[in-house]
Amino acid sequence: MSTHDLYTIPAELSTWNVEMAGASRFTWEYDDGRDRMLALYQKGKDKQWDSTKRIDWDLEVDPYDVLGVPDQTIAIHGTPLWERMSERTRNEVRRHGAAWQFSQFLHGEQGAMICSARIVESVPDLDSKFYAATQTMDEARHAETYARFLQEKVGLAYPINEHLKALLDSTLSDSRWDMPYLGMQVLIEGLALAAFGVMRDITTKPLPKQILAYVMQDEARHVAFGRMALRDYYRSLSESELREREDFVIEGCYLMRDRLRGRETWENLGLSKAEVDEAMEATDHSEYLRLFRSLLFSRIVPCVKDIGLWSPRLRQAYAEMGVLEMAGQSLDALMRQDEDIADRLDAERFAQEEAERHAEVAETVELGKS
Repeated sequence: MSTHDLYTIPAELSTWNVEMAGASRFTWEYDDGRDRMLALYQKGKDKQWDSTKRIDWDLEVDPYDVLGVPDQTIAIHGTPLWERMSERTRNEVRRHGAAWQFSQFLHGEQGAMICSARIVESVPDLDSKFYAATQTMDEARHAETYARFLQEKVGLAYPINEHLKALLDSTLSDSRWDMPYLGMQVLIEGLALAAFGVMRDITTKPLPKQILAYVMQDEARHVAFGRMALRDYYRSLSESELREREDFVIEGCYLMRDRLRGRETWENLGLSKAEVDEAMEATDHSEYLRLFRSLLFSRIVPCVKDIGLWSPRLRQAYAEMGVLEMAGQSLDALMRQDEDIADRLDAERFAQEEAERHAEVAETVELGKS
């Protein structure tokens, strides 16, 4: 089945062409490199994995309960609109919500693949080119994984959200080599990483937990790469150049915040216009989603601060979004946690498989005795 057959909203059959500016940069210095960047590159090589082998695709997924979380996480839960819905419509709300979320993850991963390839092309330092090449492979694997999950387990997909598309457009069409880092590594990847983390920690279903944990293990390295490269570069920029980057960050953060509203999901459930407006009103005032949105900036705000974009104007923008307190989060601690959770999942799976093999051998021995 074609992915176009899964889309709730007709998606363009042609490719989306983004006109890119800027130079492709070669370097003839093959011996010089930052030790930390080269260590990250080595880690990127060591941590490559195959999604067809590492993920247990035989695990069943209920498309009407993809994450196994309480209905209290749905924005309209408890509202008159929710109470009026039949159980069949509520099931569709659950399915469309999960399909929309994982579809945006999928489109974001393709965007990340293209941005990291763009970094290989445009960044002047060879050590950065080396690492970005490993990231391009990571992002291809993530896109492959989310596409398979939607195709085989959910059976429904959404086209790219207009706000995510606008940020990708701005990121890729800018001629400055650092903008794919800033737009993708800091903003899009930072938000996605936080969203993956919330969903990984609340889901009770083993397959999405595996997918999210393993993808996050890679993404933690990607954010570290962006921090390292931009922190070094932004120390040399003038005040006006830094202000241009801050303008980009502020606009991008508003786009990412608005992306989370997901109006298109309500418009594709057969609701009337008045009911869609009612759903959006509930979305804008949902306490759970307010907390969720705040947590989604837990990776972005401290990263922006770390790379040297922290003027009063930027802090004011974060205060207006209600996420300024996230500046105190420790990115290093969060990334260590991401690594540990994925490793623990592997250890638990391998221990279970080993126990099953021992039991099978013991059973065979007993059969032989009898």
